[in-house]
Amino acid sequence: MITSSEFKRLYQITTVKLRYGLDEFLPDDPRVELPKMARKSLFWVKNEHADKPLGERLRLALQELGPVWIKFGQMMSTRRDLFPPHIADQLALLQDQVAPFDGKLAKQHIEASLGGPLETWFDDFDETPLASASIAQVHTAIVKENGREVVLKVIRPDILPVIQADIKLMYRMARILSRFLPEARRLRPVEVVQEYEKTLLDELNLMREAANGIQLRRNFEDSDMLYVPEVFTDLSSESLLVMERIYGIQVSDVDALVANGTDMKLLSENAVNIFFTQVFRDSFFHADMHPGNIFVARENPENPQWIALDCGIVGTLNREDKRYLAENLLAFFNRDYRKVAELHVDSGWVPQDTNVDDFEFAIRTVCEPIFEKPLADISFGHVLLNLFNTARCFHMEVQPQLVLLQKTLLYVEGLGRQLYPQLDLWDTAKPFLEDWMSRQVGPQAVIEGVKSRAPFWAEKLPELPELLYDSLRQSNTLNQRIDTLFESFMESRRYQSHARFYFGIGATLVVCSAILFSNHIETYPAISAAMGGTFWLLGWRACRK
Repeated sequence: MITSSEFKRLYQITTVKLRYGLDEFLPDDPRVELPKMARKSLFWVKNEHADKPLGERLRLALQELGPVWIKFGQMMSTRRDLFPPHIADQLALLQDQVAPFDGKLAKQHIEASLGGPLETWFDDFDETPLASASIAQVHTAIVKENGREVVLKVIRPDILPVIQADIKLMYRMARILSRFLPEARRLRPVEVVQEYEKTLLDELNLMREAANGIQLRRNFEDSDMLYVPEVFTDLSSESLLVMERIYGIQVSDVDALVANGTDMKLLSENAVNIFFTQVFRDSFFHADMHPGNIFVARENPENPQWIALDCGIVGTLNREDKRYLAENLLAFFNRDYRKVAELHVDSGWVPQDTNVDDFEFAIRTVCEPIFEKPLADISFGHVLLNLFNTARCFHMEVQPQLVLLQKTLLYVEGLGRQLYPQLDLWDTAKPFLEDWMSRQVGPQAVIEGVKSRAPFWAEKLPELPELLYDSLRQSNTLNQRIDTLFESFMESRRYQSHARFYFGIGATLVVCSAILFSNHIETYPAISAAMGGTFWLLGWRACRK
């Protein structure tokens, strides 16, 4: 049952969508007549943006609907497996253009999180926010204890009820869409909303972001390519994140980077190396690398360092996925489509009964035209996208970890070529992948395997003498049992041999008795038959033993 507040919000959402002409998404089909009738009943709401492309209208409508829908659009932009490029590209442009809430209210919520007056821990708290987004807002301050400059990220106080209400409506719309438009089931609208709900609720817990930031900082602790700000965990909580304040140039500000003397070629190549290092070395990668979260340090412009913020969304790959992904990419570099098809089957990404010949032909058909271009002009991310789209025709299950990786690769490639248009991502990535693969299958892999198992063996080493003694004792007992069984077996064989001998003599004597009897000899047949019966009895006795 829809409440009055839900109905009011639903009406608002419907009118916004109609003002942007989003009813054009509905196909000309009798099964969607009910939504079309609803559109006609709101005849006074006109399409005010008919001159704009449909993708752009969708983006503008989501921006007007507010934070929850903006985030939803951002999430949908990563699902290029579900949406065509002209829609996904527009959704990728969504930015959190959200008005800030009152700084005094932010201070109250920060104090509630800290458990006391803000001045106990911080000086120079600025009530004017440094940045404001759909989920949280950022303020600056100085730690009283050590004078460190920090930023305080606080969750919007009114966001949870808004999220809960809009998510509930999204579920209703998704179920209606699935019911009245069977073709939409391929897009799995209910599952998309479920995925979004989980992502959004995870972002409300800032301790998850803190843990991700700590992990990423540790992975690149001694790196001059990437810097991750320090998190102050003793001052942070689920609704408050306190971290080191950084000063840098936003990566989208190319003019400022050039004015600072930044080596743009090295900066773009480092972006590729950072991405592949996170994926293949660490199995832990920053999956929200849009320009708003990425800065470049002003120091050492000849050897520029990236700065990563907002680690709320990260991706991981297991060992098998990493191995198959690296082999897939190398097979693409070498245009070995047969290998690509076989790897998809071996990895379980497509069903085991997939026709490899047909799959290879489909991949070749899609990818060969791409390779007609110079390598420097080919989009690595779009090649991967085309591969996954082709694989879906062969019933490839959606792999969430690969979707995140694909999205991040598109971000990295886009950033790299924005900074240095001549970037040849293939030339940068191939040596990295070849080196990584050689360390997975060569002697170095054996050494690394021994190193990784060293703590286990170090723990078990003191137990080895006792385990060896127990093993020898059990082996000796087992040998004795085997000897006993063997002797019994041989004894049984000896008795069986005797039995066969007695039966043979007995049978011979009985046959002789029959022959003698047939020749009318009276005495000897009886004697021979009696002796044959005697030997049969001896054979039976031997069998019983």
